[in-house]
Amino acid sequence: MPDTISWNLELTVREGRLDDARSLMNEMVASTLQEPGTQGYQWYLSEDGKLCHLHERYADNAAAEVHIGNFSSRFAERFLTCFEPLSLTAYGEPNAQVRAALDGFGAVYLTWLGGFSR
Repeated sequence: MPDTISWNLELTVREGRLDDARSLMNEMVASTLQEPGTQGYQWYLSEDGKLCHLHERYADNAAAEVHIGNFSSRFAERFLTCFEPLSLTAYGEPNAQVRAALDGFGAVYLTWLGGFSR
């Protein structure tokens, strides 16, 4: 079973905050790029600029914890002024610390069943 932890976060962009959201996203991407255990960090935006998906993948729980710590200390407050979380689906087996953070976004947890990544 893989050790990777990943999640998809669905968000709405708050009214009048799209430019702020784009700027914040650029900061968050640059910061997350420096985290060695981050395997993927991808943002997607609907054509109307109202719906955003954030897909994140980490090598293991320790890498996810590093990211969560950086997010909490540097970005969480501004993130929540730009976005309203709608849902979060987590994949893998996050530990108690990671779950505690993801639970704040109403996480649904799915464990690995099978398949592969290339």
